[in-house]
Amino acid sequence: MSQHAVVIFIGISLLWCELGNAQTESSDTPKSAPESSATDSSQSGNKPELIPINPQKTAFIDRVDKKVILETTVVFRNGLLEMLVCLKQTKEHESILAFDGKARDIHAALLAVGAQAGKPVSWDPEFRPPTGQKIEISLMWQDDTQKWHRSNAEKWLRSATRKYFITHLKQLPAGVIFPDESDLRYDEKHQELLWFGVMDAEEKKQALALSSEKTFQTAVGKLFQISQIKPMTADWVFAGSAFYVDEGTGESHYLAEDGNLICVANFSSATIDVREKSSADAAGLAYEAWEERIPPLGTKVRVELKPVPLKRPKK
Repeated sequence: MSQHAVVIFIGISLLWCELGNAQTESSDTPKSAPESSATDSSQSGNKPELIPINPQKTAFIDRVDKKVILETTVVFRNGLLEMLVCLKQTKEHESILAFDGKARDIHAALLAVGAQAGKPVSWDPEFRPPTGQKIEISLMWQDDTQKWHRSNAEKWLRSATRKYFITHLKQLPAGVIFPDESDLRYDEKHQELLWFGVMDAEEKKQALALSSEKTFQTAVGKLFQISQIKPMTADWVFAGSAFYVDEGTGESHYLAEDGNLICVANFSSATIDVREKSSADAAGLAYEAWEERIPPLGTKVRVELKPVPLKRPKK
């Protein structure tokens, strides 16, 4: 049996021992939460008692609905992202939520509710996306009036807009001069027309008025199209991170303990990752926080991780 398999087997065994003991020790376990729903309507109701799986009592298993629950805190609302959820005191400057606990506990908990881990992203010799069972992620929180809200995690993220959008333009039309306040730029060396941020309808109209030449009009239209805000559509998968063994001590370490719990930029150490190309380099980051949809900093958010049943092959 591989080192990876041994560690996971031990982790699951210890986890189920904890679950057996926790039923009589979990006085701090949440006993109510928003009801599961495919919509974002605000709801509340009684749920089966959640069983804590870590000493901090910030992670729980719902054995009835076969899902894992994390108690997290909003730590970031405005900017480019590498994480949806990072570990506490690791990457709060680029993650919406922070979780006080160990990544390996979440890995073991997902295995315990039946999720199948895949393989992390690979970049050598070429990009290969992470694999693993799809994980649906839902977010639940209370507002100032104690009213529960529920949302799919994807709705807290949108395509990155704080960047230059680029389209090919062989030559800038003669006589075109960009106004000082315009975000339009032309790169003569690379024959590219650039625009920073989201182009609105009025800005598009002003840019089109600079020249009636067809190639320029087409390029402006392309910049308008690609700069628009787009919601996240990628799936999250249980990539499973990886282990390494310290040659000096012989101890095994779970790589996601560096903070990469639930990622929106691809990391080979991610426990849960997006199943599309999203580089961790600043220029390649695909997502940013959708600030208007995220509650205030410090808000407690319950994160629900539910494995999507695998499709059985047709006979």
